[in-house]
Amino acid sequence: MSNIHNILSKQKAFFSTQKTKDVTYRLELLKALKSEILSKEKAIYKALKEDFNKSEFESFISEFGLVVSELNLVIKNLKKWAKPKRVKASLLTFPSKDYIYKNPYGNVLVIGPWNYPFLLTMEPLIMAVASGNTVVLKPSELTQKTSSLIAEIIANVFPKEVATVCQGDKDISTQLLAQKWDYIFFTGSAKVGTIVAKAAAKYLTPITLELGGKSPCIVDDTTDLKLTARRIVWGKFLNGGQTCIAADYLIVKKNIKEVFIEMLKKEIIRAYGNNPKRSKDFPRIIDKKNTERLAKALNNVDVIFGGEIDIENKYIAPTLVDSPNLDSQLMTDEIFGPILPILHYKTEKDIENIIWNSEKPLAFYIFSKNISFVENTLKKFEFGGGAVNDLLIHFGNPKLPFGGVGSSGMGTYHGKHGFNTFSHEKSIVKRGTWIDPPARYAPYGFKKLNIIKKLFKWFG
Repeated sequence: MSNIHNILSKQKAFFSTQKTKDVTYRLELLKALKSEILSKEKAIYKALKEDFNKSEFESFISEFGLVVSELNLVIKNLKKWAKPKRVKASLLTFPSKDYIYKNPYGNVLVIGPWNYPFLLTMEPLIMAVASGNTVVLKPSELTQKTSSLIAEIIANVFPKEVATVCQGDKDISTQLLAQKWDYIFFTGSAKVGTIVAKAAAKYLTPITLELGGKSPCIVDDTTDLKLTARRIVWGKFLNGGQTCIAADYLIVKKNIKEVFIEMLKKEIIRAYGNNPKRSKDFPRIIDKKNTERLAKALNNVDVIFGGEIDIENKYIAPTLVDSPNLDSQLMTDEIFGPILPILHYKTEKDIENIIWNSEKPLAFYIFSKNISFVENTLKKFEFGGGAVNDLLIHFGNPKLPFGGVGSSGMGTYHGKHGFNTFSHEKSIVKRGTWIDPPARYAPYGFKKLNIIKKLFKWFG
């Protein structure tokens, strides 16, 4: 505890020097971070392989490439983002010039998850530093190789007073959350998110919570079924299904369900072969505990494809389950693994009954060529974000804010949205002195009141 307190004290002292508010200094750090990450590219792939059995291709498209792209975006735009923004002044405050200043919060805690341990730890760090904050980073203890490499990268680039890594289990997280921070950014489960929110509430600390939930995927009978099956198999089984915005279950139009299931089976075999365990492209579950959790969820359900389990080697095959009960473990808990339940619907009311059985999801997907059905469905349900006729791709556009709603999270980030998340917007009015209308000053009287009423009516 004393070590954590000392780290935070030194970061507070350094923040008080105002050096992190220098945009040039921030850019120097971010450019150095980019150079260090590029030099460690192969080491990053190796760490992810050892932690997940993740292929180099998946590691690039879902972690390394996105982090480098985010750095490129920030380095290119930071000076513009950090400038005070002039806004139209109100005639009620005439004469004046009005601005929004972007200021860092101060000392930030970032707690990263294990499922995308490089991407989802480094991206908020990048934005926190870009905004001028100091950062304490807590990567997941479940991805030891990747977390150790992150610690090495951060130590090689940043003075500890600017950014440092604290490694350890939940006891370290508890100690970190006991401190008073200026901002907390957490990515993980809703269960732990509740703990983080309670800790933040003690000091009224603002937070961003990137959580998860049961993200639905609707497939109707107007879509290209073969293409739809291919895209769903890719998006669902990427990272072994351990993706917070993966489709958690399908809701397929009843008249195409059987045909579509056969297409899903063919696409799984095409992607990973007849024995996915031997595929170099199919990752493993993060640990035995989660493998056992997923194996338990397959008890007493109708497995129609896959279902092979190897607890010791942390392997569960890509698995399809037909029509599980809505009160089963598969349909009440976020799956976070390579298991895909397939439900069906006849009417839109059936879809409502299924989706509203769960909390608001982080992601939402719909495959259809029926424009009115798509638009009505997107407007009807509350969710963080999503895509039409594909999975996951909304995460890759830095111009789109990414985040949840309700139990799937609060707050957003990515690109400029991430810079804004870690920045406090100061409202500044610079008032002129060359004229000073007397109407607001006492003594008031009816004449002045009438003047003020007219001003508010005309210019408010």
